[in-house]
Amino acid sequence: MNQTSNSSRRKRILSVLIVIFVLAGIAWALYWGISARYHETTDDAYVGGNLLRITPRVSGTIVAVLADDTDFVRRGQVLVKLDDTDARMALLRSEAELADSVRRVRQNFHAVDQYQANVVLKEQMLAQAEADAVRRAGAAADQSISQEELEHARIALRRAQSELKLANAQLAAARAAVRGTRVESHPAVRQTAARLHEAYLALARCEVRAPGNGYVAKRSIQVGQQVAVGAPLLAVVPLDQLWAEVNFKEDQLERVRIGQPVTVTSDFYGRGVEFHGKVVGVGAGTGAVFSQLPPQNASGNWIKIVQRLPVRISLDADELAKYPLRVGLSLRANVDTHDLSGPVLGSRTVAGSYGAPVDDTAEKYADKRVSEIIATNLGGDD
Repeated sequence: MNQTSNSSRRKRILSVLIVIFVLAGIAWALYWGISARYHETTDDAYVGGNLLRITPRVSGTIVAVLADDTDFVRRGQVLVKLDDTDARMALLRSEAELADSVRRVRQNFHAVDQYQANVVLKEQMLAQAEADAVRRAGAAADQSISQEELEHARIALRRAQSELKLANAQLAAARAAVRGTRVESHPAVRQTAARLHEAYLALARCEVRAPGNGYVAKRSIQVGQQVAVGAPLLAVVPLDQLWAEVNFKEDQLERVRIGQPVTVTSDFYGRGVEFHGKVVGVGAGTGAVFSQLPPQNASGNWIKIVQRLPVRISLDADELAKYPLRVGLSLRANVDTHDLSGPVLGSRTVAGSYGAPVDDTAEKYADKRVSEIIATNLGGDD
C-alpha cells in the first residue's frame, strides 16, 4: 500500500516537473521569437573618447606647472610654462634685424636718386668732353696745338663715355633692386619680418595652453624638467565628447544596422542608470588585423577563432551631462535590431567635428610690431 502511494506521488511530482519544463520551454520560445532574437547584447564594451595629448612645440626647461590631474581646464588656459629667456633674446635680435633691414632697403631707394643724379652729371661731362675733342681736333688741323694735346682730349672723351656707361649700369642695378616694391613689401624686409613672426611664435609657445575644455590626466612632468619638442606633458580629456565602442562577435552582426537604438549600462552607475544611443558605424576590420603582429592564418596549424568587430555607439549628451562617464570604463550594450531599414555601412564622407581653434593672438601682435618697426625706421619716407 505504501509502495503504491509513493509511486503515485513520484508520478505526480514528475508530471508537475514535466509541465513546468514544458511551460518554461514554451515561454522561452515565445520570448525568443517575440523579443530576444531581435536584441544583440555584449559586455565587451568600453567608453571611448578624445585624449588631447599636450606636447610642447618648442624645447625648454619647465618653470611652472599650472594644472594637475583631475583639474578642469578651459580652452586657452595656460597649463605649463617654459623658460622664455632664450626666446626673448631671439625676439630682440629679430626686431633689430628688421629695423636694420628697413634702413638698408630705404638706402637702396635713395640710391636710385643718387645714381640718377650721377647719370645726369656724367652726361654733362660727356657733352663737355665731346665739345673739347671737336675744338681740339680743329685746332690740331691748324697746328695750333700739338698731337699730344689732341690725344689727351680723345682719351678724356673715351673716359667720359665709359663713366656714363658705368653710371647707367649702376642706375639699372639700383632700380632692379627696388623695382615694383615699396620698403614694407621689399623681399629683404619681408624675410626679416617673417623671422620676427617666428620669434614671436616661439616666445608665445613657451606657454603651453589647453586646446579644449576638459579634465587633466596623466601629468608626467615636474618643474625643472628639460623637455623636447613633441614630448608628452599631460592629457586633457573632454568628457562631453564620449561614445561607446562595442565589440560584437561576427555572428552577432547579421542584423546590426546604422541608426538602430542601443541601451547601455555601466558598472560605474549600476543597472539602474541607462544610457541611450544609436549605432553610428561598424569597424572596417577586426582588432587582430590592426595589431602589431597580425595573425598568419595561412600557417599549417590553424584554429578557427570567432572574431570581433568594433561597433561605434553615440551616447545621449544630456544623459552624459547628468551621469558623466570616464574614458575606458566597461559597459554592457544591448542593440535593438527590429528595424533593418538602415544601411550596413555608414556613408559619412566627412571627418568628425573635432578641432581646436588656432590662437592667433601672437600672430596679430607680431603684425602690429612689424608695422611699428617699419614706420619708425622709415622716418617719414615711403
